This record gives sequence, C-alpha cells and structure tokens, in this order.
Amino acid sequence: MAAATSLLLISGLGCRQDMHDEPKFFPQRGTDFYADGRSVRPQVANTVARNQLHADTYFYTGFINGKEGDGMPFPVTMKVLERGQERYNVYCTPCHSRVGNGMGMIVDRGYAHAGDYHTARLETAPLGHFFNVMTNGYGAMPDYSAQITPIDRWAIVAYIKALQLSQKATQADVPAGAQVQPLSSIAEKEGLPANFADQWTLPPTAVRGTPDDQPYVLPATPPNAASGSGAPVASHTPKSPAAAPAGKTAAKQ
Repeated sequence: MAAATSLLLISGLGCRQDMHDEPKFFPQRGTDFYADGRSVRPQVANTVARNQLHADTYFYTGFINGKEGDGMPFPVTMKVLERGQERYNVYCTPCHSRVGNGMGMIVDRGYAHAGDYHTARLETAPLGHFFNVMTNGYGAMPDYSAQITPIDRWAIVAYIKALQLSQKATQADVPAGAQVQPLSSIAEKEGLPANFADQWTLPPTAVRGTPDDQPYVLPATPPNAASGSGAPVASHTPKSPAAAPAGKTAAKQ
C-alpha cells in the first residue's frame, strides 16, 4: 500500500513538472516555432472586432474624404439639443464656460485659454471640426472619446451651434411672439453687476500654452489621412441638420 502511494505521488510530481516546463508562448516575445519569429499571430485579414465595424465613417470621425464634414449625421431635435446641453455642462463648461467664450473656471485659475466659440474662425468652422477635436483632442485639450460616446459628441456639436446663435440672435431667429433680450438687460433683472455682460478678459495668471503665445490653430485633416489607414471613407455628403435623413444612429454608442 505504501509503495503504491509513493508511486502515485511520484507520478503526480512528474506530471506537474511536465506541465511547468511545457512549451508555451509568452506575449510580445519571439519564438523559433514560426518562420516569422513572432509568437503572437497576425489577425485574420478583413476581420473586425465586435462593436468596432464603424461602417458609418462620418459618424465616428467627422471626416469625409479626408476633410471635416459640415453636417449632422442625424436630425437635430429638441431632445438632441437637451442632451447636448447636459453633456456640455458636464464636460465642457470647466474650460469653455456655460456660454462658450473660453473663460471657464479653470481658465480663471490659470489654465490655458480654451477655444472661444464666438470667434469668426469657430463660427465658420464645419460641424465635423468640433467632433474631431472632441474625439482626438488638440493642444492643451485632451480627447474625450473615452468619456463621451460618439452620439453624445454630436449632440454637443449641435448645442455648440445653438450657443453660437444665442449670442447673436435677432428677432427674426425666434418664433412669433417671443422676444430677444440682450444679456445685459437679463443681468439687470437678476440683480447682477452692471459689468456682468461685458466681454470677459483673461486673468494675468492664464496662459495660452503655445510657443508664440497665440491661439491654437487646429488641423484640418485627420491624423491618419496621410497614411490612408483607418476605416473606408464615407461616400455620402451630410446635409444640413434639418434636412439630414433619419437613420439607425440612435442605437450607436
């Protein structure tokens, strides 16, 4: 009995030793088993990871044929604007402020001056430009692709355009019976200081973050445009927000 038990123990130790020393691949290490010397095998051609097809290139990049598109990939409704406002107030106001003038609270505390949506450059920028910056970041601004889903980034784009219109709205821009009031008169009614509606200026501690102390000039082409990498470019041309055709975008994340 004792001999049999000893034999089993020896056999078990032998099995465990064989498993410990068995041939195996280590991640990111070379091997002589394959002719190319790589232990990690290349992905099968034309395969796409789950939830990463991204067939609608414009929806996920904001670019068409290597250029920033100027249209929404889905119709803009009041619900879309409300969602864009909610997400904007969460992620964008610390730098860009509630009215989008680039004078958020962290700028007031010395951070780099954020983009002012009411400058001529950004008022005429295509919609895909704002989506591109949120997706890839630029300069002192990091990307927000991990925090904000593509559909919410587009909702923020729509709300930014609403912000731009709100600061220069005329009576012709509102429904019949509604009144356009300047911010200064609203401030007075709210009991705020007389200079509340004046143009804000940078505090002396703020910096622009560029070598020549000038505003950032954002790129007009996607980072991978030169190499041609990435998903196939969409062939459609986005229409204006009101005329964009409805699709299945709501299900995308």
